[in-house]
Amino acid sequence: MESGIVKTAGAEIYYQTHGAGPAVVLAHGIGGNHALWYGQIDTLARSNRVILFDHRGFGLSRDLDGRGRDAFVEDLAALLDHLGEDRVALVGQSMGAGTSIGFAHQAPERVAALAICDSLHGMAESAAVKTIMDAARAKTAAMDQIDRVLGADAPRDLAMLYRQIASFNAVDRHNLTGQFAARPAADLAGKGFPILFLCGTEDVIFPIEAVRLVQEEVAGSFLVEVNDVGHSAFLEAPVQFNDTLLSLLQMAGHVGQRGAAHSNTAGYARIGGEA
Repeated sequence: MESGIVKTAGAEIYYQTHGAGPAVVLAHGIGGNHALWYGQIDTLARSNRVILFDHRGFGLSRDLDGRGRDAFVEDLAALLDHLGEDRVALVGQSMGAGTSIGFAHQAPERVAALAICDSLHGMAESAAVKTIMDAARAKTAAMDQIDRVLGADAPRDLAMLYRQIASFNAVDRHNLTGQFAARPAADLAGKGFPILFLCGTEDVIFPIEAVRLVQEEVAGSFLVEVNDVGHSAFLEAPVQFNDTLLSLLQMAGHVGQRGAAHSNTAGYARIGGEA
């Protein structure tokens, strides 16, 4: 593992890298930071260089000029320049998807693949999507953060771990500044890289019904629905989440020489007993 701090315009951005090969960037959500990706690092780093970072104001990063979301894409570009990565696969969860989508619009030539996970950030809402999202926003506004981000059947220790990791953030959904520029979802199509939408079927923040409608607007994209989990599929169903990302990387031809290790291949732990 390598780690460090990149000084950008008005911020100090903490990062880690794991493994070697074509780069994959994991961009966390508003309740998380780099540490929440513990369930993805080992699997993805077997054949890729995995880049984790804290958005400004989160984890070990500092937002010195208070721009918040307004500077997230700028910060990501500066980090990739610092690390010498010209082309990366982007995996954005919730808020992190807004960063990833903004970067994909700004520099599509630097994107090998895009995974939009449990999120519609950075995409303009049609009338039908807005109706669903307005109801979701009203329903979840006063919810405890754990009830918002984890499914009803999530283990208690997972909820505790989430709270502990989130406690290192200087900002949360109530005081985060800035906003993502919202563009029509259809604008993502035709940029030369595969696009995956992934969402838990029990997500209360971004209901699956809304995600389905938006995914249909993005020509050539595809949707994977993870049953019985909430807003944090990467935490609640890491094997399914990781296998889906590995398939996306293979589809994009963005895998190192060692090759991806899916859950039904040698060297990656089986689930559900022997095949």
